[in-house]
Amino acid sequence: MRGRTREPHRGGAGEEPAGQGSGGRAEGVGPFTTRLTLRAADGAEAVWESRRARRRGALTVRAADGTEAAHRADAPTLARMRALNSVAGVTFTLGGLLFAVGAALALTGAPATAVSSTYFGGGLFFNIGGYASLLQSVNAPRRPAGAYRLEPVAWRWWSYEPMRIDWLSAFLLLIGTLVFGLNLLDSFLQGLSTQQAARLVWAPDVIGCVLFLISGQLSLAKVCHAPTGVRPHDLGWWIVTVNMAGSALFMIAALADLVTPGEHVPVSLTISNIGTLAGALCFAATGVLQWFEHP
Repeated sequence: MRGRTREPHRGGAGEEPAGQGSGGRAEGVGPFTTRLTLRAADGAEAVWESRRARRRGALTVRAADGTEAAHRADAPTLARMRALNSVAGVTFTLGGLLFAVGAALALTGAPATAVSSTYFGGGLFFNIGGYASLLQSVNAPRRPAGAYRLEPVAWRWWSYEPMRIDWLSAFLLLIGTLVFGLNLLDSFLQGLSTQQAARLVWAPDVIGCVLFLISGQLSLAKVCHAPTGVRPHDLGWWIVTVNMAGSALFMIAALADLVTPGEHVPVSLTISNIGTLAGALCFAATGVLQWFEHP
C-alpha cells in the first residue's frame, strides 16, 4: 500500500464524501481515505479521521480564529459505542488470557485435552471480540456530505463495505478468529496422519495468522494515514502495534508447530508454545488498552 495525499472529490469509493467549501485534503493509503480535512470559505476546518470516528465518535472542528473543539455524535450513539467497546475489550482480554493459560499448560506437559479445551474457550472469546469489532465499524456514526458533524446510523447486525478501511480490517479480524476456531476444534481430533494434521490443524492456524497480520496492517495504516509510522503519543497506535506483535508471535508459533512429512513431532514444540504464550499476552494487553480508547 502506498500513502498518498490528494484533494478530496465527490463520490470516491470507500471515502467519506467531500463537503462544500473552498477545498480540503484527503490522506490515506491505496483506495482508502483515513483522514479528511475540509476547509470552508470562512476559513473553518473539519478533520474527520476513520479510527477516531469509529472508536471515539468524534471529529475535530477548527474555527477561523484558531479555536478547536471536538464535535461528537449524539448521546445514544456514544452509549452504544461504549458498550461495543467494552464487549470487545473484555472478550479479547479473556481470550488472550485463556490462550496464555493453554500455552502454559502445554509447556508444563498437561494433558492434551486440557490444553485444547483451554485454547478452545479462548477462541470463543476471540470470536465474540471479532464480531464486536465489526459491529463497531458497521454502527459507527457517519459524516454526511457537506457537513461538519457526525450523524448516527440505524443499528445493523451486518453490512458489506469493503472499500471502508475500518470495515475491511474488522472483517478480516473476524474471519481470522473464525478460522482459528476451526483450527482449535480440529485439534481435538485424535489419530490424524501427518497430512491430515497439516490440512485440518496447521493450515487453518497459518491462515488465521495471515488474516490477523493483514487486519493489523490495515489498522496501522488507518492510525498513521500511511503504510507505517511511529506515533508514540497515540493510544490507537499502541493498541495496533501490540496487536501486530501478538499476530507475528502467533505466526512464529504456527510455523514452529509444523510437522514435516515423515516426522512425528513439530519443528519446535517449545518455540510454538512460547510464541503462543507471548502472543496471547499481547492480545490480552490490547484488550485492556482498548478500555481506554472510547467516546
